[in-house]
Amino acid sequence: MKKSFRTSGTCASMIDVEIEDGVVTDVSFSGGCEGNLTGVSRLVVGMQVDDAIARLRGITCGRKSTSCPDQLAKALEAMV
Repeated sequence: MKKSFRTSGTCASMIDVEIEDGVVTDVSFSGGCEGNLTGVSRLVVGMQVDDAIARLRGITCGRKSTSCPDQLAKALEAMV
C-alpha cells in the first residue's frame, strides 16, 4: 500500500510512504532538510510499522510541537 500525506507544522510539506505486510518499504519527504530526512527514511525502511511509530511518535523540533519524524509516525498510524 502506498500513500501520500500532507504534513502540518514542519518544513517538509509531503511524505510518501509505502508499506507491505506490516513493514515500511519506502519513505520519501518533499521539502525539509534533505540530509536528515534521507537518514530518517533509510532508518525506518525494513522496520515493522508499529516499531517505527513507537520510536518516532512525539519527537519535537525546537519549539514546535511536532517534527518530520513525528509527522511520519502520524502518517504510518493513518495507514494501519
